Amino acid sequence: MTNAHPGLGTRLRRLIELLDGGVSVAHDYAAIDYRPRYTPVMRALAGGRALTIGEIAQAAGLTQPAATQTVALMARAGLVRVTASREDARRRAVRLAPAGLRLMPRLEAAWDATDRAAEALDAELAHPLSVAVDEALAALERKPFAHRIAESAAPPGGTTKPAPRPRRRAPPAR
Repeated sequence: MTNAHPGLGTRLRRLIELLDGGVSVAHDYAAIDYRPRYTPVMRALAGGRALTIGEIAQAAGLTQPAATQTVALMARAGLVRVTASREDARRRAVRLAPAGLRLMPRLEAAWDATDRAAEALDAELAHPLSVAVDEALAALERKPFAHRIAESAAPPGGTTKPAPRPRRRAPPAR
């Protein structure tokens, strides 16, 4: 049986494309050479102090590999500097580079406009997207999607092996 209706994952990817695409266009209008994926890291570093990759991941609500990859891209773009930590040379300290610091006022204005646009979108919907996303994230923390799929695939009265629990991600910083 073929289902012509796109699945949840496909629709979520499309939603992210539309949201990130809109943010990218808005940044282009503001003449900011910047990727939306940098935002959680820039917000984590906005306080001015150096953070480790782990601290960035926790503050930004990212996995450590995602934070590492994003920081590497940002370092290549000249937005952050990565150095050995003063406390432990095995750890890397990340801080905003001068170009990142200069960009912050424009980014903060763009983030404020993005927040207002998100609030307007929420007001237009029968069920605010921000609330639905928060509720979905909380529900998936309580019971991962893999467990839900396994339960749905189990024959009536049958049992299935529980799926392994994914690593926990920190909630995004605001």
